[in-house]
Amino acid sequence: MRKIINKTLGLRDGEIFISFLMQLYIFIIITVLLIVKPSINALFISNLGADQLPYGYLLVAVTAVITTYFYSKAIRKFSLVKITVLSLLTFSIVFALLGFLLKYNFTSTFFLFFYYIFVSLFAVLATSQFWIFANMVFNAREAKRIFGFIGAGAIAGGIFGGYLTSLVASTFGKEYTIFIASILLLFCIPILKKVYNLRIRYLNTFKRKQIIERQDQLENSSVRLIFKSKHLTFLAFIVGISVIVAKLVDYQFSDFANKAISNSDDLTAFFGFWFSTFNVIALIIQLFFTNKVITKLGVSSSLLLLPLALGLGGLLFLTFPELWVLVIVKGIDGSFKQSLNKAAIELSIMPIPLQVKNQAKSYIDVAVDSIATGVAGFLLIFFIKKLNLSTSYISVIILFFVFVWIVLIYKLREAYFESFKANIQATLENVNYNKDKLKKQDSLLHIKNVLKSDDDEAILKMFNQLKDYKLKVLQPLVIELLDHPSNKIKVAAISYLDAFDDNNILNKITSLVSKKDDVLVYVALEYILVHSPITEKTFFNTYLDHQDEYVANGAILALAKQSQHNQKLANTYSLKNRLKSKIEFYTTEEGNARKEIIAGLLLSIAYTRFTNYYSLITDNLKSEEPYNIKFATIAAGITSHKIFIDDLLKLLKTKQHRKKGIKALKSYGPRIINVLLDLEYKDELEPDIKKNIPKIVAAFKNRNALKILKITLKSKNTTTRLETSKAFRRLKRNDENLLISAKIIKRSIYKECIYHKSILEIMSSIEHHMNLELMDDKEHNKQLIEARKKIYSVLEIEVKKSFTTLFNLLSLLYNENDVKIIQKAINSGVREAKINAIELLENLLERNLRAVILPLLEYQVAEKNTVNTLFLNLTTLKEVDYLKKIMNISGSGIKHLVISYVNISNSREFIPVLLPLKKYRNRIVGQFAYDTYVKLLKNMN
Repeated sequence: MRKIINKTLGLRDGEIFISFLMQLYIFIIITVLLIVKPSINALFISNLGADQLPYGYLLVAVTAVITTYFYSKAIRKFSLVKITVLSLLTFSIVFALLGFLLKYNFTSTFFLFFYYIFVSLFAVLATSQFWIFANMVFNAREAKRIFGFIGAGAIAGGIFGGYLTSLVASTFGKEYTIFIASILLLFCIPILKKVYNLRIRYLNTFKRKQIIERQDQLENSSVRLIFKSKHLTFLAFIVGISVIVAKLVDYQFSDFANKAISNSDDLTAFFGFWFSTFNVIALIIQLFFTNKVITKLGVSSSLLLLPLALGLGGLLFLTFPELWVLVIVKGIDGSFKQSLNKAAIELSIMPIPLQVKNQAKSYIDVAVDSIATGVAGFLLIFFIKKLNLSTSYISVIILFFVFVWIVLIYKLREAYFESFKANIQATLENVNYNKDKLKKQDSLLHIKNVLKSDDDEAILKMFNQLKDYKLKVLQPLVIELLDHPSNKIKVAAISYLDAFDDNNILNKITSLVSKKDDVLVYVALEYILVHSPITEKTFFNTYLDHQDEYVANGAILALAKQSQHNQKLANTYSLKNRLKSKIEFYTTEEGNARKEIIAGLLLSIAYTRFTNYYSLITDNLKSEEPYNIKFATIAAGITSHKIFIDDLLKLLKTKQHRKKGIKALKSYGPRIINVLLDLEYKDELEPDIKKNIPKIVAAFKNRNALKILKITLKSKNTTTRLETSKAFRRLKRNDENLLISAKIIKRSIYKECIYHKSILEIMSSIEHHMNLELMDDKEHNKQLIEARKKIYSVLEIEVKKSFTTLFNLLSLLYNENDVKIIQKAINSGVREAKINAIELLENLLERNLRAVILPLLEYQVAEKNTVNTLFLNLTTLKEVDYLKKIMNISGSGIKHLVISYVNISNSREFIPVLLPLKKYRNRIVGQFAYDTYVKLLKNMN
């Protein structure tokens, strides 16, 4: 039964009971409305005449403004539940009194106007209170699915109420229908209390915490609150205009019907038939189309359907001014307004914070609705009575308001997005309140405390963080660190002080030249060269032939660096001859030269472009000593010579040297892309190298850069696709005019979604098999369980990388800041923020992308106990099948884990998993697969 409800109505486990309660609530409210409204309208028109309706509209407006003022004050001071219960009791008592008055045939002008106004207020206030509760009970994602189902209860109530009134009134008299309405209202109270206990009581506490910083807004009047928000302002005007149009259509329809049908009984039958028919049509739309339309078109586009349809109806009436056309127009208003448009309006206010929503929505539903009714009354009095115009001219007024209505919906769309973003940010800020508070502490004081501490590692880390921020206030403290025991900290301090010209520390720096530390001596010498008043000639004469090896080597490196763009300086001090002598001296000592000296020589060779000794850089790029590789990499980058490219690319395979290798290759400039493209076309780029290519290419923005990124975006390796998407993102950020094919990006998004779903299917299957084992009483191999958990952990990483890639690609199609907010919210641990983020994304995406992306995100947000098939229809795979699928994932690491699992299982069932790997290009993995294969074959024998 649950599955049937899930498929037909879109209700999920945990939502069925509460949804039926809410549907029953609105069913009773609308049933009561359809009992009392026709009765009082019939009394009003039969006793006072239809000409008095516009005046009734005006009185409704005045009364609503006064009522809203006091209602708004009450809702700020008292619980919404208490106010609603009190309202229901009041309405019930007043309707009971109406029944007694009708029983004794007491009718007067005051009595008729009072009840006409009272019923109008009941119509807007009772339904407004219900939808506020609905917004509290359901979040944005639930609302989109469930509001259509709940709204069907309202329409069903309209049908039931109309037929019930007709049956009871004709049999017993209309006063008995009013008594039934009074009693029915009382049933809403226990339903409301049950809903409150199930959902609202817990939700309110959490919501109040979320809006702690918005309390100042709540003290404002409802009008000010609405006009402070563009979103609420546009929504209020849209609701107001829709009411004006509805009243104009209703008056026009009634007037033409009255002229066509003179007999009052026939007229009543005509109204009864068509109003019931409109409700039946509305119910069909609500049950079968509302959810689908809103899901496909989104909230804003769904709001456009009613005004567009009414506009077309108005144009049709101007062409054919007949009653049958007005039946169509009234039918459009009556059926669309209570189904599709009602659901879209309720969804459009979802992003507004709850407390603001409670106050503002009550005003919009009650006061705005009633004021708009008054405006409609004024327009009818002015144009029809005062100007004595034909009722047909009302269509012209309707078309004008329809145009304004459509413009406002487009304005609302922008505000709707902004409200969702603001709501998401506010939710995340409040949840992370304590973290934010810590971040707001005096960061400068924290920096000073670190620099004064005895933790060398922390000081060096702080200097690394401060390298792009030269703060004058830290200068005295950094100068003190020149006396620090650690030479590394001295080096960091000198590098930091290099940005300032008023250090007055030359004497201190000069004293550091005598230290037996190559790096410190070189940094000190370079500082002296730049900041000392002595000439270059004096400097090099003083230090180049210094008796101290550290000083002389540091000076020659400084000379090499300075002479990069000054060949005359190099010639003056015979730089190449000096360098040649040192290279020959230190490289013939059978490897006894200190590594720091070799590092200095490598850099000097690079700076001087001494091609005769480039082989020394090449040799050290292949060294087993990480220190030598590091400086050889830097030197290769400085030269930017093509002979080093192959060796630098090979370094990308090793994590330890990857960062330096990428930096060195970037220094080659845009021409490196041509080399990489050529290697790609020749298929000479190994996978472990290829996945790091995007990091290099991202530094450049030209056609070839885009060309190679398009290639790497198709890679089977998740890391490669992730880095490519990051590269695309950086390129777009640096140059908004850079043309990146939307078609290629969309195609990549579709493929990423397929891959993402595939991984989720494997993970779901693993979970399924693990749960089966937990239910089994047999004792299982702990090694097997651990091996499977390791596979699962790697798959989790794959999902995260795929998820990030997906959002990087989306940021290329849509506003990056919007996508960033959505991504941050979905990655947060806050369920409401996630739900709002998905809703925002749904309104942002085009239909085709929405269909493939949203189910993946819904799956992430869903509670653990929710049925997964409701989102992705994941298939539970056999163990051998999901292991085969894992083998198609790029990367040797995960393949090795699968082989380990097969090896531990010792089951010949898994032999098909190993067959594709026997000749795998990674020798270690290939050999392991072959050995395991042989082992399983032996078990078969």
